[in-house]
Amino acid sequence: IKAIMGLGNPGDEYFSTRHNIGYLVVDMLLKKFRGKWKSGRGKFFYAPIKIGGSTVYLVRSTTYMNNSGIGAANAVAKLDISPEELFIVLDDFALPFGQIRIRKNGSDGGHNGLASIIYHLDTQNFPRLRIGIGPVPDGDSNIDFVLDKFTPDEQNILPEMTARSADAAIVAVRQGIEKAMEMFNRKIVKDE
Repeated sequence: IKAIMGLGNPGDEYFSTRHNIGYLVVDMLLKKFRGKWKSGRGKFFYAPIKIGGSTVYLVRSTTYMNNSGIGAANAVAKLDISPEELFIVLDDFALPFGQIRIRKNGSDGGHNGLASIIYHLDTQNFPRLRIGIGPVPDGDSNIDFVLDKFTPDEQNILPEMTARSADAAIVAVRQGIEKAMEMFNRKIVKDE
């Protein structure tokens, strides 16, 4: 893995919404590895950091979620990496809150940001880390749910959940996707 891209919506009004957990994870990695955002001369920001002696790029698309693929395609071209080397971090309301699921590839699973990336990269062959934000309460629309802010209970778990997701990304970079899958899939962060 040569780049870790967090998905989300730009703008303060979306800052602490469920859809922006991907941004929260790359921001945590940025802080941990003392990176600085630079303009990618395209629809993305990037920050080179060192993980285990290797240079890895943190990436944030500057488009809204549904157009994340434009930033992903710009980043792959400008940073000279292949889609398989781009690790996408995103929210997933189909997974229980706090659960992490890492996959090497696959469909968009109904996630518009992922659908945009698959479309613009013209492949499903890139690794991704889905972070559970579900379930959607009965009667709520999926769109309203992902654009809502985290509840106070969720905010209590969020720092640990974000840290675990960041750790999973670090393991994926250092030891590979298989190892990250083995260590992090299906374990749920619970409020102690």
